[in-house]
Amino acid sequence: MSKFNNKFYLFANWKMYLDYTESIALAAALVKEAPHFMDKINMTLFPSALALPEVAKEAQGSGLSVGGQNIYWVEKGGYTGEISTSMIKAVGAEFVLIGHSERRHLFHETNHETRQKIEALLTANLTPVFCIGEKLEERNEGKTLEVVEAQLRAGLDGLIWPQKKELIVAYEPVWAIGTGEACDVIEAEKVHSYIHSLIEKFFPGTIPVLLYGGSVRANNVVGYLDQPHINGVLVGGASAKFDSWQEIIKVCTM
Repeated sequence: MSKFNNKFYLFANWKMYLDYTESIALAAALVKEAPHFMDKINMTLFPSALALPEVAKEAQGSGLSVGGQNIYWVEKGGYTGEISTSMIKAVGAEFVLIGHSERRHLFHETNHETRQKIEALLTANLTPVFCIGEKLEERNEGKTLEVVEAQLRAGLDGLIWPQKKELIVAYEPVWAIGTGEACDVIEAEKVHSYIHSLIEKFFPGTIPVLLYGGSVRANNVVGYLDQPHINGVLVGGASAKFDSWQEIIKVCTM
């Protein structure tokens, strides 16, 4: 299997699957297992905002990282319900998901808004995990690469990427999120290769970390990680259960 810096990236997006107590319990269980896989895996947990501080405390010193599922780009003000970069950083987050398909298509987040969030994260010295991907109708119309390029350009083109800051992009086709219909491995590699070539144009010499997300399971994850341009996976539902996440970890460390 292909590796980036000799490790795979396994990112666990718990979405709204786990409550406060369940999140802490799962984090504690993974911390206990961490010595068995940390030499081969870079793992980041993305719990709910309410559970994030306690999950970060559980993860401290374990080698596991913690991230937020979303932020707002303004630091302070009358923005009821929003969370700023300084707030999320203060409780231990190092990464933040940006442009996730559910944010784009359920909450109508625009390309312009994802750009503002990425800029805010870079200013705060946090690492964005920039999610892009096409809807089913766009795929059926043969527009996958066109959509991916438009989203990527809107988020990254013209930025000055900080030295030593990981550039992480997750390709997650909307039609594969939570549907059980994972993207064909060869098709996924084609898209990742295209993303890699675009990033080379935006930031010459930068080697991105590219993740696949969309109905990842233990029985298909190795196929993705075997591809030359896929360095890891961003997993939703299967990462919110200890048994299924452990199975994914197990096959990635064999």
